[in-house]
Amino acid sequence: MVYIAIFSFIFIIYQFITIVINFIFRQKIRSTDLLDNPEVSILIPVRNEEKNIAQLIENLQNLKLQNTEIIIYDDLSTDNTCQIVEKYVNRNPNIKLIKGKELPDGWLGKNYACYNLAKNAHGKYYLFIDADVRLYDDIVPSVVAHLKKHNLGLLSIFPIQVLKTLGEKISVPIMNYILLTLLPLIFVQKSPFSAHSAANGQFMLFEADTYKKVNPHEKFKNSHVEDINIARYYKKQNIKIACITGDKRVQCRMYTSYQEALNGFAKNIFMFFGNQPIIAFMFWLFATLGFVPVMFLNNSLVITYFLLLIIIQILYSILTKQKPFLNLLLFPLQLVFMIHVMFYSIIRKNKKDYQWKERIIRY
Repeated sequence: MVYIAIFSFIFIIYQFITIVINFIFRQKIRSTDLLDNPEVSILIPVRNEEKNIAQLIENLQNLKLQNTEIIIYDDLSTDNTCQIVEKYVNRNPNIKLIKGKELPDGWLGKNYACYNLAKNAHGKYYLFIDADVRLYDDIVPSVVAHLKKHNLGLLSIFPIQVLKTLGEKISVPIMNYILLTLLPLIFVQKSPFSAHSAANGQFMLFEADTYKKVNPHEKFKNSHVEDINIARYYKKQNIKIACITGDKRVQCRMYTSYQEALNGFAKNIFMFFGNQPIIAFMFWLFATLGFVPVMFLNNSLVITYFLLLIIIQILYSILTKQKPFLNLLLFPLQLVFMIHVMFYSIIRKNKKDYQWKERIIRY
C-alpha cells in the first residue's frame, strides 16, 4: 500500500508541476493590426450544421475582415446547411460554397473536406475552423502576426468552451484537464520531440506555402485524429508549431448534451494518451482513486495531497476561463464521464463502425 501511495504522490506532483508550468509560461496572442493585411482563407468543413452555420457566417461578417475569403465545403449534408450557405453566397462575393462529392476510398469526410478547401484557397494563410466556433475582435490578424513572429508553420488554439447544460459541464472540461495536466504546452513549440505535440482541429492556422508542400490532410486522409497526427508530423519535419489555450476571442460550444459529448469524445479519447488504452485507464485510476492509499499515510501528507488537488483545479480553471468552484464540485462526475467514454469507445471500436452525423464511420 505504501508503494501505491508513493506512486499516487508522484502522479499528482507531476500534474501539479505540469499545470504550474502551463500557468507560468502560458502564451498570449497580442492584439495587433497588421499593416499589410495578409490574405487569409477561412476554411470551414461542414456536414449537417444547419443549427450553426448561419450564426458562424454572421459572426465572421461582423469581424469586417480585409483580404479574407470564406470558403465552406458542404460534405453532402442531409439537412438545410447547403441552402442556408447559398443565401449568404448570393449576398457576399467573399463567401464561396463547395458542394461535396461522394467520398473516395480511404478518406474520412472531414479530412477530404479540408483537403478540397485547401485546394480551392487563395490566401497566404489557411485558417481551418469548425462550424461551432465563434471568433471575436481582432483574433484573425493577431494569430497571423503571432504565427509570423514565431516563424510557425502551424498555430492551433484550444477554444474557450461555452458550457450551458449540466451534461456539457460534466463532460467537456475533461478534455482540457487531461491536456493541461499531462503536457506542458511550451514544449509543443520548444521541444524537438514529436511526442510533445498538441493541436485542436477546431482552430488550426497554417502558413499556406508550407501546407502545400506537406499536404497534411491528404497524408492523414483516413485518420480520426488528423489534428494531432498533423502536429506530430510537422514536428518530425522540423516545422515549428505552437498550441495555445485560454484566448477569449476564440470560443466554441462543442456539444449541447452529455450524449453528444459521449459520441464525440469516443472517437479520439485514447489519442490523448498516445492511443494506449492502458495508459488512459491508469490515468483515470490515479486521478479518481489515487487518494485512497494516501489516506493510510500521516495527516500532513493527506492534507498536502488534497491541497495539490485543489490548486490543480484552480489553475486549470483559470487557464480555461472556467469557474474553479464549479469544476471542483463537478470533478468526480467528470471522472465518471471519462470512464464512461472510454468503455463506450472500446465497445464501439469492437463493432468496427459507428454513426456520426448520419454517416457510417468505420475503424
